[in-house]
Amino acid sequence: MLLDDDITRLRHIIDAAQEAIGYVQGISWEEFSISRPLQHSVVRCVEIVGEASSRVSKGLRESNPHIPWTDIIGMRNRIVHAYYDIDIGIVWKTATEDLPALLPEMEAAVEKLSRPK
Repeated sequence: MLLDDDITRLRHIIDAAQEAIGYVQGISWEEFSISRPLQHSVVRCVEIVGEASSRVSKGLRESNPHIPWTDIIGMRNRIVHAYYDIDIGIVWKTATEDLPALLPEMEAAVEKLSRPK
């Protein structure tokens, strides 16, 4: 895979993560738990994060072992293949805790790849 492809995928991850975080910013769990449109929006963003993660190169994943690639991709697979059994509490935790922690890691990976050699 080309370097530009990895940068593009990382930017997709960053954009979707920022969007999901924005959806839940200032929203309580109670509000989230009853808003199907909001849940669907966040689920879609999480799906994009997982799909883009599955498409980054093996080399990038191996050079960033601190990023939980398997978990990220696994969540995407769960959302897509077990759409009828999504735990919205896990989606909430992902949007409010996991994605904010993941974002700086993805931004650092883009920065590292973008540096001239």
